[in-house]
Amino acid sequence: MAETFRATIRILRYNPDVDKKPHWAEYTVEVEPTDRVIDALHQIKWFQDGTLAVRRSCLHGVCGSDAMIINGRNALACKVLMKNAGTMVTVEPLRGFRVIKDLVVDMEPFFEKYRSIMPYFINNDPPPPRERYQSPEDRARFDDTTKCILCAACTTSCPSFWANPKYVGPSAIVQAHRFIFDSRDQAWEERLRILADRDGVWRCRSVFNCVEACPREINIKKAIAEVQQAILTGSRGF
Repeated sequence: MAETFRATIRILRYNPDVDKKPHWAEYTVEVEPTDRVIDALHQIKWFQDGTLAVRRSCLHGVCGSDAMIINGRNALACKVLMKNAGTMVTVEPLRGFRVIKDLVVDMEPFFEKYRSIMPYFINNDPPPPRERYQSPEDRARFDDTTKCILCAACTTSCPSFWANPKYVGPSAIVQAHRFIFDSRDQAWEERLRILADRDGVWRCRSVFNCVEACPREINIKKAIAEVQQAILTGSRGF
């Protein structure tokens, strides 16, 4: 069994019902090297301070619920090991969203932008007897962007989003890419028109914090460039 070690977890806490402004609170926990930051937060919530608010669900890096700022970088708390986080860990809510309480932020503006790009398959042809076939080559065009879990780590790491909350953000662009470059989808031109808006894909300033922030290692830079190219050419390149 691995030796445990003691870590200090420094959390930026805020309860708008009682606090005038956010404040730091420190907790000490005993953890194993393979424990994750979310495990440390569970220790705090379950055994030290039940008032701590933290959003989480699957705990396996699939649902995207527990995105937060850990040691200054956006990450999923269920994917960061304590042995890598260190003995002094700072935890903050995602930047750019209203804080509901502590580490829980209001995600509705994020999902509003997600809905704006029509993130669903559209094909008005009569459905075939079985599935709509697609070649492996055509599938490969958008395979990478199917991995997005809507955690908002990319969007909330983006300086363009911090400066202009109306910017649709990299996550919505990635979701649009998934359908724009699906050869079976028929609404790709409409999505391109949506993203050609002044608060669409051209708000990207190529800082690409989003690439480092993405826990699924999606090539967001490539996805954004392909959407921009499709807008300029009016073609998906099929």
